[in-house]
Amino acid sequence: MSEFQLYFGLGKDHILDYMNGYDHILFVVALSALYLMRDWKQVLILVTAFTIGHSITLALATLEIIRINSDLVEFLIPLTIFITAVSNFFKNENSISDRLIQPNYFFAAGFGLIHGMGFSNYLRSILGKDERIIKQLLAFNLGLELGQIIIVAVFLSASFILVDLVGTNRRDWKIVISSAVAGIALMLMKDKMYWITN
Repeated sequence: MSEFQLYFGLGKDHILDYMNGYDHILFVVALSALYLMRDWKQVLILVTAFTIGHSITLALATLEIIRINSDLVEFLIPLTIFITAVSNFFKNENSISDRLIQPNYFFAAGFGLIHGMGFSNYLRSILGKDERIIKQLLAFNLGLELGQIIIVAVFLSASFILVDLVGTNRRDWKIVISSAVAGIALMLMKDKMYWITN
């Protein structure tokens, strides 16, 4: 197995590991909650914008160019999930724009910056003292992107079955998914309030 394949697999497996990557999965689901199977191109752009955002800070933090309090990052990650899920309540899922550039893309990229810092400790522990990390970072991020696409494909398939085939109201689907994600994110935020001492 080549080094590229190794890091590609690590990236893919890291996000698909529902025991350890559940926060990332929740964020991708929150991003996708407004969309149906027919909107797959927009969801793909949205997820890729998120990947670009977290690739930037993942590289900077792994190379130790930037240093952020890891406890703060661990709190900010569920906060971004909560904000994304709650913002879905105020968006009209029936009037999703076909414009090439949408505000949601910048939203996803911005929150991706925060999520990338969360991955940096994991990647740094794998890389050790190897400073030649460009190929490893690229492979890891491509693996993450594939993992996200798999999550989106599963989610959009579920929405196709429940909304398009079964006839569940699209707004109800959005509200149920977003509410569930927001509730889980609130519990995660409570657990990550590092400034409160017991």
